[in-house]
Amino acid sequence: MENVVVVAILVLIVCCAIAYIVKAKKKGVKCVGCPYAETCGKENCSCNNSQNE
Repeated sequence: MENVVVVAILVLIVCCAIAYIVKAKKKGVKCVGCPYAETCGKENCSCNNSQNE
């Protein structure tokens, strides 16, 4: 019974993550994991550049 609960929780977490990514992509966010993703332009994203500063 514990295995079923653990699997259900893992499936719920994965489904929520997928839903978040799909929702963000529909908004036009280029790099979903970046904290500056909404301010980046669609042409180039400075997410990788902000880590180097």
